[in-house]
Amino acid sequence: MSSNKRYQVNERIRVPQLRVIAKDGENLGVLPTKEALIEAHKRNLDLVVISESTNPPIAKILDFNKFLYEESKKASAAKAKSKKSELKEFKFGPHIDAGDLNTRIERSKGFLLDGNRVRITVQLRGREKAFPEVAFEKLAKFTAALEDIARVEEEAKLIGGEIKTTFIKK
Repeated sequence: MSSNKRYQVNERIRVPQLRVIAKDGENLGVLPTKEALIEAHKRNLDLVVISESTNPPIAKILDFNKFLYEESKKASAAKAKSKKSELKEFKFGPHIDAGDLNTRIERSKGFLLDGNRVRITVQLRGREKAFPEVAFEKLAKFTAALEDIARVEEEAKLIGGEIKTTFIKK
């Protein structure tokens, strides 16, 4: 249990005095650490330092394993609520048909409204590399279609045989 190292528990507490709070929230006042430990053992519970930064440190009498379980539940609930922005990517060639392009635009709108970033990559192969303006025209259509809900995060750049641009929700 690596969590034990974060908290000072029972005999690992190295300060002479603690402000002690009982399990039910009752303030037992400032006690010497030995007295606080005796009080915790009487109740068959653990003495855990909750706040080390105060003077004297604040300790609580509680069931340490249950406390760790509650802390992990809080952490996982917070992690579940925080949504990370993902990067969604569409790759296609410069001669993509209008219907396929519109499908990708609609999918991009959905991703952007969900809070994700969208990267568009136009891949140029062979002789297509001699005419990158065709690919830039497709990206211009894409940008025009998304301008009401998104802004360009990364301008379109020709890197190797690919032209990339990234959109983010306004």
